[in-house]
Amino acid sequence: MNSTTTIYLYQKMRETYYKKRGRRYIPVAEYDSELVDSFPIGTHLVQSYGGGQLRKFNIDPAYAPMIAAGRVAEEAICEALRQASDLRPSREPLTAEQREAWKNLQNAFGDSIHALQWPAAREACEQAVMAMAQEAEKLLENPGVRAAYDHFILMCELTKKHDNT
Repeated sequence: MNSTTTIYLYQKMRETYYKKRGRRYIPVAEYDSELVDSFPIGTHLVQSYGGGQLRKFNIDPAYAPMIAAGRVAEEAICEALRQASDLRPSREPLTAEQREAWKNLQNAFGDSIHALQWPAAREACEQAVMAMAQEAEKLLENPGVRAAYDHFILMCELTKKHDNT
């Protein structure tokens, strides 16, 4: 298996933006690619996706795959939260008549049934975290992703400042 590395080089760019006032142009803003692309000391996660970019600063490296998976799995997480927060009786209906009445209520309310009663936020969050963990595990099944992640964690541990040194 051949491995290739692509390196993208770009020219540093600095540009001043002007606005015309009367017959003169006055500087109103400045763009500096070196400043925009700089990061403070620490561990950071940058993720580009269709329509935007996510930047998380000073994260614990151990959380990097979970944060990335959370962004990748946003739809799955939303669906898990929606399902976990579906309306349900506070106790199980005991009779067949009660179960039938419950089904009729759900059918009658449709999507607005979600506003009637929902479980504790803790339960919904647990479902979301489980969905994130599953997505992270899927990503880490790829040997290349796993190796890169293990290397990343090793480098973070080697460069971590310890109080006792």
